Amino acid sequence: MMKPIGIALALLCVLPLESVAQRKESDDNRVGANLNKPSREEWLRDLGFGLFIHWAHDSQLGIVISHSLVGASEDYCQRYFNELPKTFDPRKFDPAEWARLARVMGVKYVVFTTKHHSGFCMWDTKTTPFNITQTPYKKDILRELVSALRAEGLAIGFYYSPEDFKFLHENGIAINRGDLRLGKKFSRKYEDFIKAQCDELFTQYGPVDILFIDGDPKDPAKYTGWRHQPGLVVTRGAINTPEQYVPGAGADSLWESNITMGTQWQYKPTNDTLKSGTRLIELLIEIRAKGGNFLLNIAPHPDGYIPKEQEERMREIAAWMFINQESIYNVRPWKVAQEGKLWFSRSKDGKNVYVYVTGESNWGRGARKDFLLKSVRATDATRISVLGQNDKVVEYSNTKPQSRFTQTPEGLKVSVVRAQRIYNNYKWPNPIVIKLENVEPALSPPKVVTKGAKIAAGNVTLTARLDDLGGADAVKAGFLYRPYAGFVENTTASAEWKQTAMKSLAAKGSYEATLPGLPKGEYECRAIVLQNNGLSANGDTVRFAIK
Repeated sequence: MMKPIGIALALLCVLPLESVAQRKESDDNRVGANLNKPSREEWLRDLGFGLFIHWAHDSQLGIVISHSLVGASEDYCQRYFNELPKTFDPRKFDPAEWARLARVMGVKYVVFTTKHHSGFCMWDTKTTPFNITQTPYKKDILRELVSALRAEGLAIGFYYSPEDFKFLHENGIAINRGDLRLGKKFSRKYEDFIKAQCDELFTQYGPVDILFIDGDPKDPAKYTGWRHQPGLVVTRGAINTPEQYVPGAGADSLWESNITMGTQWQYKPTNDTLKSGTRLIELLIEIRAKGGNFLLNIAPHPDGYIPKEQEERMREIAAWMFINQESIYNVRPWKVAQEGKLWFSRSKDGKNVYVYVTGESNWGRGARKDFLLKSVRATDATRISVLGQNDKVVEYSNTKPQSRFTQTPEGLKVSVVRAQRIYNNYKWPNPIVIKLENVEPALSPPKVVTKGAKIAAGNVTLTARLDDLGGADAVKAGFLYRPYAGFVENTTASAEWKQTAMKSLAAKGSYEATLPGLPKGEYECRAIVLQNNGLSANGDTVRFAIK
């Protein structure tokens, strides 16, 4: 009997490449067939934090990677394909230095762009001369980096784009990510080209742990990868990989948000705004609390080094991870993701709950603060501590920093001191993490699903479905909404969520709310349910537009 992967490969050989119509950037996140081994998906969930690296020969121009070819003149295309590689010489590339910094930063895996949509290959390929060995650099960058990453014990991930603008251009097809109607004969040629490149990638570089497929057709790439390396975990192309956003609701299965440090994937020397180290740490916390992995993208300089501004943020994250890594690796979602500005996760073995205290940037060293946790309850064996601290000493101070807790009818009251000296100005702007050992859930959370938005006569009707009251007799249900900041801006959005009127629900079922008179524009919304104790549960985020 043919195994499932063999069946899939056989079907791939006889099915024509489907046309791709009216593409959107979010279309690349479509989830297809998944032959990942469950044990390998669990392995990747345990790692939790990865580094994404976008780098190609057009980084020399400081422009968007690859996409400038869409709509470009023939003269531009010729110079891009033929002249630009002649000046790409990343002579300052030090793969060992990159790998060491990644390890210090606390990531457990690195995903590198082997080929983006332009078709420029960062490895020594026989499929096209449009590759790194035909530049003044001449060497196989992918091989150098893979070797360095393995030396530091980091898992290896390949980004690969099956879309290839150079291949389209050479075959007389207008460069486009829109409506590609290629015909059966050319579709087969295109698929053979993709499979030939993936044959090289998955047979010449040793074990590859992760494959991120960006573009279509995905099947030739992922089935070739699985055929050569059955332990490969395909992320984009097989699981949910939200790009430039964090879902409103998490999931207790493998998913991965990929987010840029600034606004662009590749090196952008002008007109860019990098997220602060604190913001990046907050994104990591939110993603892990919701059960996902964080793939943080950096953009190397065309000369081969990591720009100072990016390195600064990586080292800020490194300091935080060195202290708090226990709360990032091998964790799963807690009963609730957050209580206000407090976020939660639990250890995979269920013995510990981690409380990430965000929004306390002015918490001075030696100061004590109290927090009320409504989702956890103490047991006779409960212990409490702050990660990185010994609960005994605050330097140059008589303060007694011992962590304390008291079980009250309203919840578990914890009292902790920020005791560790991280910066010399007595303040550390980033979250501390409280570790709770041997606690139990104090509630069963409600569950709600955001269904969407209906627009008619200038009014917007938001719809949702309450699936579980969480053990309560009744809950209050409504929606949060705000203007959508933009594809690359929403992870730094400052606009506050607005809340609709809340209605009391005593049974499961659908509900809705109407928003009259919103100005034209694009918005995002999510369902929200409030319990009597003040805790909330969100549905996922949905976008809608008023034209």
